[in-house]
Amino acid sequence: MPHVVIQYTANLEARVDMPQLCREVAATLIELRDEAGGPLFPVGGTRVLAYPAQAYAVADAKGDYGFCYINIRIAAGRTDAKKKAAGDAVLARVQALFAPAFESGHVGVTIQIDESPGQVYDAKHSNLHPLFNK
Repeated sequence: MPHVVIQYTANLEARVDMPQLCREVAATLIELRDEAGGPLFPVGGTRVLAYPAQAYAVADAKGDYGFCYINIRIAAGRTDAKKKAAGDAVLARVQALFAPAFESGHVGVTIQIDESPGQVYDAKHSNLHPLFNK
């Protein structure tokens, strides 16, 4: 973890480079450091996936309004200050990338960080981590 799911109204695809958004959110999370200077999140565990909603209604549905929801799911163990720093860092990157969309239309963005304090079941199978744990 972190696992990031981005849901957005399909009308944003013409105004926002969604593959770039995925790359920038991932890069932002990977760049963050914990209190000891180590990575706040593992590189090999960072995943960002984006899904357009073809059918949607935003606000009163009378305009060509856009919306983007970014959910960042993390495992427990990080301080509240570091979680806030992660959210602030992602928000800053999103605001920069979305600036043209905000200038040309009405857009809402929500970012939420959810922490999984105790999973009932959490299985993993991956050969990604060894690529980055050298």
